[in-house]
Formats: sequence, structure tokens, C-alpha cells
Amino acid sequence: MGDFNPAREQKYFLSPENSHQPLKFWLNLVLFIATIISTYLVGLTWSASFIFADKIGEIESNKEPGLQFFLINNVLVLAGVSVAVLLGILSAHELGHFLTCRHYHLRATLPYFIPAPTLIGTLGAFIKIKSPITRKKQLFDIGVAGPLTSFFLSLPALAYGLSLSRVVPSMPQEESIIFGEPLILKFITRLVLGHVSPGNDIILHPIAFAGWVGILVTAFNLFPIGQLDGGHVIYALLGPRSRRLTPLVIIFFVVMGVFFWIGWLVWAFIISVIGLKHPRLLDENEPLSSSRRLIAWLTLIIFILSFIPDPIKGYTLFDLLSNLRG
Repeated sequence: MGDFNPAREQKYFLSPENSHQPLKFWLNLVLFIATIISTYLVGLTWSASFIFADKIGEIESNKEPGLQFFLINNVLVLAGVSVAVLLGILSAHELGHFLTCRHYHLRATLPYFIPAPTLIGTLGAFIKIKSPITRKKQLFDIGVAGPLTSFFLSLPALAYGLSLSRVVPSMPQEESIIFGEPLILKFITRLVLGHVSPGNDIILHPIAFAGWVGILVTAFNLFPIGQLDGGHVIYALLGPRSRRLTPLVIIFFVVMGVFFWIGWLVWAFIISVIGLKHPRLLDENEPLSSSRRLIAWLTLIIFILSFIPDPIKGYTLFDLLSNLRG
């Protein structure tokens, strides 16, 4: 997701010589290495959970398995492969923005990754656009480049990972983490695994999980608000009128956070910090081409296919309040 700062953009209007300042890459590199480490540590957990899902007795017989035990069972290798797929998808998303900026001769930073102790080991990545965006077509192309890239790269990861996944009898929810399924995952699951009968669950292979994260990131960024990718797209389509959607999207996040997944409340807070208002363009009246309008419809379809009401089941606001009382 690009970072548009109106104050910074005004500075570049007044001081064009700043566009020739060299970019500094050391922070990008440090954050990327830290994110590799954090995602790999989390990836070890997901890989071990997948490999040992039906080997509980084997684990119990090795009270202190040690490195050799994990090497024999390919946990370390599988974690590395899944992390490479995940970071590849996230990197491609941001590079889609970056390369589109380069195409329009706009100055932008390389991606800043955010390591974090989350279920995937990161909060994603972002780029900073240092040059003013003056035309709607530039804004539109930059906005759609990331989500389209991450979506289409996530599909083969989902398909291949599902072919390696396992169908097992359903386990109690308190003993497992159950992820929500976007429509695209349901379609691919049907193609790859056929009909999964009731009473069974799918234990996602870590590569499929990386694809699932890519789909989730795509959906998150396509919400038509503020400075998210979807915010850029809708502003390119509607101009300042798009700001009327902002309170509706915030209300949507609150309702979804209360009844489906509390993470929507967190996401609403993050978006508010990033910025709810979209900076204006120099040419607000430029019409978008018919081809870009078709891509906008494609982007809407991708959002519908990628959206997950409850990415992690059983974590509504009501659930958490109930657990606190209990």
C-alpha cells in the first residue's frame, strides 16, 4: 500500500530539486531481514503443526526432539519454502506499486517490511511515494498494480498447496485455529480436492497458507477508503465524491469487528492512523479510459472473491468479552 502524505507532496511541488536526492536502502534491508527472521520463526510453528498433525505419539515419544528430529521431518525446509512464497507474494505486491511509479517517472522508495509477533510474523509492507501524483490514470494504475499482482500470484500457491493439504476429521474449535474461506479458496478447493464432506476439515499445507495470506492482504488493501489501494482506485474513479464512502466503510469495519472478527476494529484503527483523507490531484476532471474502467470492475470482482468476513473464526468482540467474564 502506498503512503501519500499531502504535506510531503506539497514540498515536492515547491522544491523539485529534492527529487534528485539519493534513496537510502539500509532501513529497507534491516526491516526485510528482520521480517525474514520473524516470519521464519512463525513458519516453523505452522510447518510443525502440519507435519505432526497425525504424529502426536511420535512427538510424545521424543520429549526433547532437538534439531535432528526437525531436520528428519523437513520442518526447517518446509518453513523456509513457505516463508519464501509468502514474502514473495508480499514483495511482488509492493513492487507492483514501485515499478508502476518508475513507469511514470515518480520517485518511490523500495518496500518497508514490518516484522511483528503476529500469526504470520509480519504486518505486511508499504512503499513511500516521494513525488506528487498529478493525474488520475497514474493514481489508478499505481493503486491496482499491487492487488492484481498479489492476487494472481496467490492463486498458484493456493492450488499447489491445496494439492499437498490433508483432509481430516473435524477437531474441536478450542483445539485448533479455524480460518475463514474466501470464495476463491472455495472454488480452488473444489477443483483440487473435490467435495469435502461435512465433519471433515482441511489442514492447510504451509504453501497454501501463504496463498491464503496473499488473498487476505489483497482484500484488506482493496477497501475503498483513505490511502489504501482501494482508496486510490475509487478516488481515481470518483474524485472527491469518493470521500462520502469513508464513514460507511468505518461503520462496516465496526459492525464486522463486533459480529465476525475483532481484527476489523484493529484494521479500522490502522487505516485511521494512515489517513482517512485522500490528497487531491492537480487534474480532478481527467476521465479514465474505458480499459481502466474495465480493470476497475475486475478489481471489484477480485475483492469479492478475496473478502473473508471472519479470517479467524471464534474471535468476535462478543467471544472475547465472554472469555474475559469466564
